[in-house]
Amino acid sequence: MKYLILIQSNERSLAVWDKMTDEQRMDFGRAHLKLTQEMAEAGVLVASEGLADPELAKWVSVRGNETIASDGPYAEVKEHLAGFYLIDCADLDEAVAWAAKVPDAANTEVEVRPVLDMSQWDL
Repeated sequence: MKYLILIQSNERSLAVWDKMTDEQRMDFGRAHLKLTQEMAEAGVLVASEGLADPELAKWVSVRGNETIASDGPYAEVKEHLAGFYLIDCADLDEAVAWAAKVPDAANTEVEVRPVLDMSQWDL
């Protein structure tokens, strides 16, 4: 079953980041790379990415036949998705065990969410 491990950037995680030295920040990034490699070697990794600054994002909607793309999210947003791991493993317990290894889990929380399996849905 597939699970998404979501990493949020928020006031608490930013406060921890601000207190880190440059070397600690590099070690933090290396820990993510090491975890990605460990997941790949275990055969559970589907994808893993960090996300760019939310100021580079666009909100997209369709009204009638018109596509509307606007800047977003707005500056007052205090939390945003910073990255993710998409894994395919046996069950929720295994997904939680992998999530516990995400470096961010030591400072804040990471979210584990099952991916909705739509493979049996009729078109």
